[in-house]
Amino acid sequence: MPTPPAAAPTDPAAPSLARFGLGTAAVGRPGYITLGRAVDLPAERSVAALRERTHQLLDAAHAAGVRYFDTARSYGRAEEFVGEWLATRPEAAADLTVGSKWGYTYTADWQASGVPVHEVKEHSVAVFDRQIKETRALLGRHLDVYLVHSVTPDSPALTDPALHERLAALAAEGVRVGLSTSGPAQAAAIRAALAVTVAGRPLFAAVQATWNPLETSAGPALAEAHAAGWLVVVKEGMANGRLADRNATGPDTTALRNLAGRLGASCDALALAAVAAQPWADLVLSGAATPAQLASNLTAAGLALAPADLAVLAPLAEPAEAYWRTRAALPWA
Repeated sequence: MPTPPAAAPTDPAAPSLARFGLGTAAVGRPGYITLGRAVDLPAERSVAALRERTHQLLDAAHAAGVRYFDTARSYGRAEEFVGEWLATRPEAAADLTVGSKWGYTYTADWQASGVPVHEVKEHSVAVFDRQIKETRALLGRHLDVYLVHSVTPDSPALTDPALHERLAALAAEGVRVGLSTSGPAQAAAIRAALAVTVAGRPLFAAVQATWNPLETSAGPALAEAHAAGWLVVVKEGMANGRLADRNATGPDTTALRNLAGRLGASCDALALAAVAAQPWADLVLSGAATPAQLASNLTAAGLALAPADLAVLAPLAEPAEAYWRTRAALPWA
């Protein structure tokens, strides 16, 4: 787990900065579904430009006190960028926790849009064997958490005994093995994973799931995972940018804007603080694409939300099926 930062947040009841992590999905490849990328990324989304942006974000996050970095095989060249940063900053790397994911293969060939398929999912032994080698070649010894990417209830990752043996062997080496989840059946996937054992022992020990004021359906299952001793990491706390100030403009987010104004906070910080207020959330990821966004996101560490504040946000929750339909319709850009 990340070590606490030297400086405490302004409100002693607010979450520590060590509760926040930085994800690299938005900057490791030229195309993604986060809203507003046309203004967030350099005009020329070259490998060199996104490498520089990623390193800037990692520098800023570490300086602020963030100690968890998240990446994945399918995030374009994100593992490469993170690995380069770790190799050139050994003192900073020494106190970090680094998580990555396998199970998707990036297929967009560094194109931002107009690509039929950006990534292909396959949870097979063959893909694991290939991708763990690729991950370790790029991250070296800095692999603390390794997740099966985007597990759904029908994934063979939940039923394949040969794959389970591979994952158990990795766990025996000291890597925390787990899964990430997506889709309206996140809770079912998490509960199925809780029941998976190898040689009578639980296999999985970590989960990264989507939870935000618009999509709260996985909350009870995440509480169960936390109670079982799992590391619980929350992604998409801003709903792929839907809860950023520039996008939270419709009547369905009036409560968010009003509460943010009353608290003197940005909408993005309020959304992330709402995640951090969940007692089962160990780590909350920022998916910032610019240093300014990261700085705004991390002001969530100064917000201690009262139960009454969370009650104000509760009506924002959408049915899970509707939320994931909206997310699926977001364009890669």
